Amino acid sequence: MEFGFIITIFLIGFIGSFISGMVGIGGSIIKYPMLLYIPPLLGFAAFSAHEVSGISAIQVFFATIGGIYAYRKGGYLNKQLILYMGVAVLIGSFIGGYGSTLLSENLINVVYAVLATIATIMMFLPKKNVEDVPLDQVTFNKVIAASSAFVVGVAAGIVGAAGAFILMPIMLVVLRIPTKMAIASSLAITFISSIGSTAGKIITDQIVWEPAVIMIIASLIAAPLGANVGKNMKTKSLQMILALLILASTVKIWMDLIG
Repeated sequence: MEFGFIITIFLIGFIGSFISGMVGIGGSIIKYPMLLYIPPLLGFAAFSAHEVSGISAIQVFFATIGGIYAYRKGGYLNKQLILYMGVAVLIGSFIGGYGSTLLSENLINVVYAVLATIATIMMFLPKKNVEDVPLDQVTFNKVIAASSAFVVGVAAGIVGAAGAFILMPIMLVVLRIPTKMAIASSLAITFISSIGSTAGKIITDQIVWEPAVIMIIASLIAAPLGANVGKNMKTKSLQMILALLILASTVKIWMDLIG
């Protein structure tokens, strides 16, 4: 690979993973379009959609590990929340991946677009008194947590996309989890949900390993840095960055659907 191509891939992985660690999403909503469009714009070989999907899947796996490591201290990781939502989203994504063959592509995309739109609206709703609860005293409705994660997992599995950016508003608005705990726990939940997709991409040989390794290295460096920045940022700032990212993702989903 050319040196310029290596640097381009590294920077894409670094930027996406930094934001991933900072706001608690897998980062593929940022890296996927960057990997698809930036290399050919700079005169390098273009990746196919399948190749981008494979690279993104394994990169998310390692980016979330890096983010979790940075959040391991301070009580940010809510183990019960991770267990209930992580297992539910994993089961849902497997069912969704299998069931996708039974539904029309258009219907699948509409379901996902509607979920993303609801997530966007939720992010802009007021979140009162959520941050006042000490992290060791946070409680949540386990039935709602598991059922909502299952629904998101099914939808994400059907369209073959990550659902972390939909889970975050659910944690913040419905379950009333403090922002920084939601970010840390979301990284752990995304890690669990990425296990199946990463294994599937490896087994079916959909990963281009040279750029994937560069992205993994960038992820392991950038995700902990992003997480440490996020821990020190004001909650309102984190919520606004997350809301804008989710809004951008929703707009893109609808544009792809309409286009």
